[in-house]
Amino acid sequence: MSNRDTATWLRERVWHASIPLEIRLHKADSSSYDSDAYLVHFPRLSYLAFLLPELHTFFYNDLIYPDVSWADAWLEYDGVPLKWHYPLGLLHDLYSGAAPVSAHDTSEEKETPSWQLTVHFSKYPEDQLVRLDTDGKHLRDLFTNNVKEADYLRNGTGRTMMFLGKQESQDLWEGVRKHDFNLFHPIYTQLMNPKGVALRHVPVRLYLPHAADPQAEEEITPGSVRVVQELVPLNTSSRQPQTVGSALNSIMGGLFPNKRLALVAEPVLHGATLPLDASVEDLMRTSAYCDGWLHIAFALL
Repeated sequence: MSNRDTATWLRERVWHASIPLEIRLHKADSSSYDSDAYLVHFPRLSYLAFLLPELHTFFYNDLIYPDVSWADAWLEYDGVPLKWHYPLGLLHDLYSGAAPVSAHDTSEEKETPSWQLTVHFSKYPEDQLVRLDTDGKHLRDLFTNNVKEADYLRNGTGRTMMFLGKQESQDLWEGVRKHDFNLFHPIYTQLMNPKGVALRHVPVRLYLPHAADPQAEEEITPGSVRVVQELVPLNTSSRQPQTVGSALNSIMGGLFPNKRLALVAEPVLHGATLPLDASVEDLMRTSAYCDGWLHIAFALL
């Protein structure tokens, strides 16, 4: 199997990963004592906002105010409103409390417990969440802006994304919205392998809970995180291939004083602990989210 075939195979494995969800209607919005739960396996790479029309339909007969729109809905876990522009996998890694899978775990694969979320149709947290619109334009704009920024960081120019045709741009978004790998992947491959353009940086965002952040004076809101984003070149200053460990040591030396050994926290991507010797370029090509970013959370040791 060629390197490109291997990357595509790994990409497809990541694409089909899902999380079981158990979603219940908040009691303040329910006219019944105990409404049924909405159960679904939802893709890690997708966005919870795509579930809202189905949730509105499912809970419609139980709503106290049935004239509300699906765009009035919002989801929370343990009091934390879940951001629409964060993919589900990142939200789960940040907030679920589930232990990440380790490369050294030799136990048999087990079913992931359902993540229990609550849907609200009132008291929208305007100060924490962007309002959605029924046309889906806001979510698409958030996604497109992330794709453009990732494209610019990779190549030093955003022209790869800008030069996509109208149909190609539409297919990229529809592939995400419908979770259609065959629609999404050809366009994504173009973005990752632009002709005549050298790769310069890997788009990485690090999500550090304020409780574990030595620079944070106090936690302002429940579940708040500090998002760290710095340029991650392909090679280190000594011209060695950039690894997860070398990148984290450069960006957050206080948490990662050792490039080869996690002493304080472990980086987590797609529910799994990242080996510190893993190549960041290889991770980008096989395991980036749909917007082209490596969204990395952390589990404290």
